[in-house]
Amino acid sequence: MDVTREPSPRPEVWPPALPERPELPGGGGATPLSRAVAGAVARPLIKVHPLPVEGEPATPDAPQAATPDTLPSAAADAPTVEGPVVTEARGGRRPPRTDPGLREHQARSLPGWLALLVLLAGVAGVLLVLARAGVLPHPDVLPDLRGEAAKASGGAEVTVRSVAAVAASGLAVLVVLAGLLVNAGGETRVLTRWGRYRGTVRRTGLLWVNPLLRRRRVDVRLRHWRSEPVHVTDRTGTPIVVRLLIVWRVRDTARATLAIAEHEAYLREQVHAVLTRTASALPCDSNSVPGPALRDGHWFADELTRALAAEVAPAGIEAYSVQPLSLDYAPEVAESMRRRRLADLDAGLRTVLVDDAVEAAALAVRRLERATAHELDEAARSALMEQLLVAFVAPAGVAAAVPSPAARAGRKEGKPA
Repeated sequence: MDVTREPSPRPEVWPPALPERPELPGGGGATPLSRAVAGAVARPLIKVHPLPVEGEPATPDAPQAATPDTLPSAAADAPTVEGPVVTEARGGRRPPRTDPGLREHQARSLPGWLALLVLLAGVAGVLLVLARAGVLPHPDVLPDLRGEAAKASGGAEVTVRSVAAVAASGLAVLVVLAGLLVNAGGETRVLTRWGRYRGTVRRTGLLWVNPLLRRRRVDVRLRHWRSEPVHVTDRTGTPIVVRLLIVWRVRDTARATLAIAEHEAYLREQVHAVLTRTASALPCDSNSVPGPALRDGHWFADELTRALAAEVAPAGIEAYSVQPLSLDYAPEVAESMRRRRLADLDAGLRTVLVDDAVEAAALAVRRLERATAHELDEAARSALMEQLLVAFVAPAGVAAAVPSPAARAGRKEGKPA
């Protein structure tokens, strides 16, 4: 077939318009049905409208973009695809979703030194009020801070004003003590009030927050987890045992604390589910059947990392890597699979040895013909090849008898040897 020639010319209008039908006798013309069919055929199947250029006003003659309100009912019900969002196919499993408004944000906090100053001022105020009321003993070495009434009576003079001042100072001290917070590096505090998320404290050191808020400690350091042996099956249905090393951390403390019950248990269950789904895609080994396997390359680890990261992201967890530490067959099939692997290796080795022996025998026959300058006939060449193959392949100390060409020809003809 000549692909260099020019293609046949196409009509300018496709599909070509139908010829006009002559009017029916009687002056009735074409029927409405025939006119509708002719118009539908002559109308182009696909209409291409130029897209409006950004920054240029749309002309009145330009067609407007179709909206869900202007589409027919059948087109409005059709699913739309928006890029670059990747969604699962219809009927497939979709990743879990959480409240989009639940996201981590910074909580209000004050430096710890400021709270300590207020605490010292409150304690000093309480001591000063008690000293002026004469409640505290007055040593002679210190200046006399008692009031006129306490000095006149020579004892303690407790008034309503002094009691109110002590109560206010003591309340300030209690509020300051209740709001003090020591936040270590790699840790955060999730603050809630009556079940509502109020923010996350990521600053380290001594801080002061609202004492009426409930505080939950969340570890945001980079963590690793060595999983227990997980029993799954590969694509061929063979049970295997896999151990994994997962490197992860909490990225969104609000979701990790409030979106799920326990983020560590959620991570463990998702690891098991992702491992089960990924291991069933390929066989464990590809000895007998050529092709990719779970032991080949980095596909297994990369696919586990990608799938786990997609599953735990809605829960505020970030998975960095999932690496298989060990990949073995289950104990009940380990011995049989080991024998099968050895048999496959033995068969492959025998094939390689036989191929090498055939090549070596053919090379030896050609060298013999070149050295003797005499070309052997087909029967002699075959006999010599067989003898060389037996000598190359037979085990050491085993002598194998090769029948002569005449005996082989008589055996083929049915004559006794």
